[in-house]
Amino acid sequence: MDKIDPICGMKGTIKAHDQYFCSEYCIKKYEKNHNIKKEKSCPACAIKPKKWYKERLFIAGIVVIALLVVSYFIPLFNDFFYAFIDYLKLIWWAVLLGFFIGGIIDYFIPREYIEKYLSRHRKRTIVYSIIFGFLMTACSHGILAIAMELYKKGASTSSVIAFLMASPWANLPITVLLFGFFGFKAAFIIFSALLVAMITGLIYQHLERKGMVECAHCKLGEDRPVLTDFSIIKDVKRRLKEYKFTRKNNIKAVKGTLQGSLSLTKMVMWWLLMGMIMASLARAYIPTHFFIIYMGPTLLGLIITLLIAIPIEVCSEGSSPLAFEIFNQTGAFGNSFTFLMAGVATDYTEIGLIWHNIGKKAALWLPIVTVPQILILGYLFNVLLS
Repeated sequence: MDKIDPICGMKGTIKAHDQYFCSEYCIKKYEKNHNIKKEKSCPACAIKPKKWYKERLFIAGIVVIALLVVSYFIPLFNDFFYAFIDYLKLIWWAVLLGFFIGGIIDYFIPREYIEKYLSRHRKRTIVYSIIFGFLMTACSHGILAIAMELYKKGASTSSVIAFLMASPWANLPITVLLFGFFGFKAAFIIFSALLVAMITGLIYQHLERKGMVECAHCKLGEDRPVLTDFSIIKDVKRRLKEYKFTRKNNIKAVKGTLQGSLSLTKMVMWWLLMGMIMASLARAYIPTHFFIIYMGPTLLGLIITLLIAIPIEVCSEGSSPLAFEIFNQTGAFGNSFTFLMAGVATDYTEIGLIWHNIGKKAALWLPIVTVPQILILGYLFNVLLS
C-alpha cells in the first residue's frame, strides 16, 4: 500500500503529504478531505504534474487507434475491427452516462456520509454498506483504498467486506454499463451482486462475534459508531439552505462534476479499452465451438469459467466485455455472472490487501464464503435464463 493512491486506489507516482497519488485531482481531493490549506500543500506537485503522454488512458487510446487502423486496412484482421466497432456501438452511451453519473456522485456525496454508519455492529450496518457501495464510482481496484481507509477510521470488518463486494458490480456507473451489454438481464447481475454482498456481510458479522476473523474495532459485539457529532440529515439541510443558485455556484457545480467524471474516466477507461480489445480478439479469432464445448451452460462450463476468472487481474470495467462475449458465444448467462463476480471474490490484489490491513483470517474467508454463493447463483441462471 506504500505507493497506492489513498483517494482512488490506483498506483501513485506523485509524492505529496507522505503519500503517493496518481493525479493532481486526487491530491486536491486529499487536501480537501484532510483540510490541508494551500500554503501547506506540496509545491512539487504543481510544478511537476504527471505528463499527459504518460497517462494510461492516453497509452491505451494510442494502442486502440493503432490496432483499429491496422485491422481496417489488412484483411486478415478485419474481423477484429468489426468486432471492436460492434462493442463501441453497443455501449458508448452507457459509458458516457456512467461517467457523468460517477462525476455527480463524486462531487455531491461527501465521504463522511459513508464513514458515519459503517462501524456499528448491527445487521443494518450491512445494508448501509451495500447502499454506500452502490453509490461509489470506483472500479474493484480503486475501491480497495477507500475500503481500507474506512477500516482504519473505525469501520467493522463485516461492513468493509460487504462494501467491497457491492461496489464493483452494483455501483451506478457499472449498472449503466451492464445494461448496455446485457439489456434487462443486467438487473439479475446487479440484484445478485447485492444479495451476495448482503449474505457475505452477515456471515462475516457472525464470524466477528465468534472471533473467527480479525476486527480491530469489534469487542464482543461492541457498537462503536464514528463521527458521532456528525448528522447527515443536518448536513444535507445545511447544504440546501446555504446553496444559492447563482451563475457562479452553478458553474462551480458543473465544473466539479466534470472534473469528477474526468478523474473516473482516467481511472477506469483504459481498463475498459483493454477489456474491449480482449473481447474483440476472442470474438474474431476463437472458434465458437470452443466456447460452446468448454464454457457452455453446464456444470463443467461453469467450473471452467470460474477457473479462468480466478487468475485474471482485470478491473471490473475491463471484465464486462469479456463476460458479455462469453454470453454472446454460449448463451450461458450464469457463466457470465460467475466470471464477473468470481473475478472480484478471488482477486489476489484484494485478498492480499485484506490480509495486510485487516488480517489473514478475514482474507482467507472471502473466497470460502463467496465462491459457493456465486456458483449456486450461476448454476440457477444457466438453468433459468440461458
